[in-house]
Amino acid sequence: MGAADRSSVVPLGATLLGLGLATLACHAFAEQTCDTSVYALSSPSTRFEDHGDGTVTDKQSNLMWMRCSVGQTWTAGRCAGAASALTWSQAMEAAGALNASGQFFFKDWRLPKLPELASITERQCKQPRINLQIFPDTPAAAYWSATSRQSETVEPLAFTLSFGPEGVSYTAKTEQHDVRFVRTAP
Repeated sequence: MGAADRSSVVPLGATLLGLGLATLACHAFAEQTCDTSVYALSSPSTRFEDHGDGTVTDKQSNLMWMRCSVGQTWTAGRCAGAASALTWSQAMEAAGALNASGQFFFKDWRLPKLPELASITERQCKQPRINLQIFPDTPAAAYWSATSRQSETVEPLAFTLSFGPEGVSYTAKTEQHDVRFVRTAP
């Protein structure tokens, strides 16, 4: 059987861009599969510059991203711990606290706008729909965006984007979702 005849649906951790990451298959994201039989990866690792400190810059969008979700800790090339589900206002407060601490060298970390968050979605993968080489240990869960939505009700709403099968939705800002911070790169 020739290379073109082989199935293109493979676990991302096992073959991501030929990096030989078969050892990653034992982690919680082992179920992730990516289908490149029709389209190439939409957010390949080559698009990102790794700063070695838990951040990456997307060379296409000029956005710098935290590699881990809020609640996780960057250690030994992984995101240790569980992502913390926060309300929208708690997420905004967490960004303020991060900026005040200076822990990641800059003071302008923020929630991403919905199109920014969508830009790191890996459309050829599922469970989760994100490049796990760049954003390891990301759950297939909904993440807050900074994009609010006008509501006919009194309750304020904001858009979320799920790296699971749900996609984009808008929810009450009092609900709890995961968070990843971004900033515009210099």
